[in-house]
Amino acid sequence: MARARVLLLFAALLLCRYVTYAAAETERTLAMIKPDGVSGNYMDKIKERVLESAFKIRGEMLVQLGEGNATLFYAELSSKSFFPTLVKYMTSGPVFVMVLEKANAIADWRALIGPTDAKKAKITHPESIRALCGTDITLNCVHGSDSHKSASREIAFFFGTMFSTGHVFSPHDELRGIKKHDEL
Repeated sequence: MARARVLLLFAALLLCRYVTYAAAETERTLAMIKPDGVSGNYMDKIKERVLESAFKIRGEMLVQLGEGNATLFYAELSSKSFFPTLVKYMTSGPVFVMVLEKANAIADWRALIGPTDAKKAKITHPESIRALCGTDITLNCVHGSDSHKSASREIAFFFGTMFSTGHVFSPHDELRGIKKHDEL
């Protein structure tokens, strides 16, 4: 009986340790400042909010998307009626992409940017990034990955699959950035 109690206590301690470790594990997400955010000079304000929210910026670059790359990046939305407008918008100027890292990065970034519709964000989430710099559901200033799978795909799209090595190997050579982060 005593041995069973000791084993049970040991198992409980291991479980607590695992839960604590899992909760503290960091994740990465892609954050994008869209053309209206770049042209509206919101990059510095957004980066400041990112850092104030305890994110680490692991990579960043300014890129101009062509029609083909915008279409590829948003391929899952290609059947939507707004898709041609989205592609036109995303190719209208440069975008600033960042790899953000912290525990719960995906959910925390999405909470920080607020609802997709910037008009709604101004009412329901007035401190959000979209409330700060977005105009409407199309011109909403920023993008955030919505899942771990999307984050992995989107980070690889811009920064390549070798991101963790410290070198950028992009499968899309034309996306080589104008500016890269010091920590790459």
